[in-house]
Amino acid sequence: MNLLITFVNGLSLGGIYAMIALGYTMVYGIAKMLNFAHGDIIMVGGYTILLFLSVNPIAAIIASVIFCMAVGIVIEKVAYKPLRGASPLAVLITAIGVSYLLQSIAQMIFGSAPKFVVIANLGTLKFGELAIGYNTIITLACSVVVMIVLNLFVKFSKTGRAMVAVSEDKGAAQLMGINVNSIIMITFAIGSALASLASLFFLLKAPTINPTFGSLPGIKAFTAAVIGGIGSIPGAMVGGLLLGVIECFAQSVPAVSPYTDAIEFSILIILLLVKPTGLLGKKRREKV
Repeated sequence: MNLLITFVNGLSLGGIYAMIALGYTMVYGIAKMLNFAHGDIIMVGGYTILLFLSVNPIAAIIASVIFCMAVGIVIEKVAYKPLRGASPLAVLITAIGVSYLLQSIAQMIFGSAPKFVVIANLGTLKFGELAIGYNTIITLACSVVVMIVLNLFVKFSKTGRAMVAVSEDKGAAQLMGINVNSIIMITFAIGSALASLASLFFLLKAPTINPTFGSLPGIKAFTAAVIGGIGSIPGAMVGGLLLGVIECFAQSVPAVSPYTDAIEFSILIILLLVKPTGLLGKKRREKV
């Protein structure tokens, strides 16, 4: 029974990691860059919920999604678009700078002390001896819905197909009349919206927030994206769910619990040694 509860909690946590990982993998797949400031968008979403929570929880969630999308678009326009043809190292340094900038702004506005953000406590669902929190069930259900909707959007919408075209060959897509800059902007907006939803579900699990709230989840989500195959949307989902299950099972064993993070990153290293492209990643030949 305990194993089942741990597994469900792992899937719920993995669903949150998958949502964040989707932002990483979509930006990398389309813009060919790693946005290490993505984790801090989670923090921005959390503080936005804190500000609007007194008005209405639903309004707070909507405001968080809209504001995070706006922040993501501004970051892309101001920080990344001028570096479109720059070296990967320059983009990486800029992303780290943006990350620290967001953390510093949050610290100046809200201070460094943790703040409590109690959104809702929906109680526990019981089946005999089995007890699972409604928050866990809602998180898992919403994660599945988000993944299905995103997959359908990419496969069947005009914008989604344009995203696939840009990820395959940016130059050819531009020749076919696709506005590459607009597609990259939309990608940042979608990734930021997913990050804001992730902040909501993290706050449902642990209702405290500080300026580094999104740092570790962001790193773990990036790990999940690499495990699944960076640039692959199904890979990000699989990697996120796998990492969440591993983390919850590791934390359920007292002797192993202190080394949970080390175990997760060790799995990443081992997988990259065995399969450098990740579980669902594909090798791509670069044309010269």
